[in-house]
Amino acid sequence: MRTDHDPRPGPPRATRRGTLAIGLAALAAPMIPAGTARAQAPDPEALAAGLDQLHAIVIRRGGDTLFERAFRGPALDVPANVKSVSKTLVALLTGIAIDRGALAGTDTPVLPALGRAPAGDARDDITVGHLLSMRAGLASTSGGGYGAWVASPDWVDYALTRDLVAEPGGQYIYSTGGWHVLGAVLARATGRDLLDLARDWLGRPLGIDIPPWQRDPQGRYMGGNQMALTPRALARVGEMVLNRGKWDGAQVVPASWIETSWQSRGRSRYTGDGYGYGWFLTRIAGRRAAYGRGYGGQVLAVVPDMDLSIAITSDPLRPARSRGYFGDLQRLMDTVVASA
Repeated sequence: MRTDHDPRPGPPRATRRGTLAIGLAALAAPMIPAGTARAQAPDPEALAAGLDQLHAIVIRRGGDTLFERAFRGPALDVPANVKSVSKTLVALLTGIAIDRGALAGTDTPVLPALGRAPAGDARDDITVGHLLSMRAGLASTSGGGYGAWVASPDWVDYALTRDLVAEPGGQYIYSTGGWHVLGAVLARATGRDLLDLARDWLGRPLGIDIPPWQRDPQGRYMGGNQMALTPRALARVGEMVLNRGKWDGAQVVPASWIETSWQSRGRSRYTGDGYGYGWFLTRIAGRRAAYGRGYGGQVLAVVPDMDLSIAITSDPLRPARSRGYFGDLQRLMDTVVASA
């Protein structure tokens, strides 16, 4: 059973500024003149309820909660494993580290940053930016390679010693191992582990809890997988990103970093979506959007020109392939955006 991202093809409650209760069904049914005929609009709430793999969804727009409901699984205020949406969170931490001077920038060479000797080949050219965009050129440690990677005695060394299958900065190759290497770079550069950084740089300013998650044999917290946030906390991250990195007047993530993260540097051969720094880049209902995606159907999606964020948690033990359940989630998000 895989536990990594798979790149292959309670009663509802809602508030708007604390006063207006609405449901997704209302979003899907705009008012029309009496007597005007139209086809029945899809009901996003009914679509969500019909997906037995979906656990919870939270939709926020402009600082207001449009809709939130846990259909099954953990409650909205219980942490859920967001799987590879962790990559999006680690990318945000990287931007903060650069802004604070802990890292010189995305051109920082990886091996010296880890205190490792030169490899004498193209590995010496791998940079932080290559890890962020999954273009390190190393063979993947995800999918079929995930089990051997997490069973290895040193996850960082294993990831860095995979075969070079492309030039650094070239081909997009989905790989969680590269994100774990990035997490190790952040930890060494700051002298703090990823849990401490996540709690201090994201959790504290956003007022959200980030519990401990899986560590490697050396005690490093995994970079790029297995982090847990509540659905409400995940939606809060999305709202902060949409607000150009600000929360309650404080700059949590540099606005320039978010803009940089949404510049496409690679493309998924499974979905055709672009990839920036920790974000897939696409269109939802025709509108420009960015999203983080995790195994099983964990999603954080943002639609900038609508100031809309969608957080979805799902059964983390079942796959969510692009032509399966994740395709269902794409149709659900299309309906939500078209209805909002």
